[in-house]
Amino acid sequence: MGREGLVLKGKGVVEGCVLGEALVSTMPVSFLGGVDPETGVVVEKGHDLEGECLADKILCFPHGKGSTVGSYVLLALKKKGLAPLALVNEVADPIVVVGAVIADIPMVVGVDLELLRTGDILEVDGSEGLVRVMKACS
Repeated sequence: MGREGLVLKGKGVVEGCVLGEALVSTMPVSFLGGVDPETGVVVEKGHDLEGECLADKILCFPHGKGSTVGSYVLLALKKKGLAPLALVNEVADPIVVVGAVIADIPMVVGVDLELLRTGDILEVDGSEGLVRVMKACS
């Protein structure tokens, strides 16, 4: 059986339900210094998402890293229309959680990212703590 229709149960952190394309990383993300707040593009050298724009994607990554100012970078991205639609993490990181809360970005943690692929169409339900693979990419 394919991954389409797969439902992953995690823990909802920020409520909201969105549908969008997954952008999946195996590396932690630093929003301060790792993401350009003017463009929403990952600029961290050597990062597996380097050059990718986070805008309107469901950003799936293990956890955050870096300075507490990263929370405000997420808020700035939201105000400019460059923020991810939702955040899906394996481990809750306080910096990312605070950023998701203040920017009102749906967030689910405790999800096995090995089951997700960039390009999958996901439904993220931050209220129920669910991530559904609506359409799996090859």
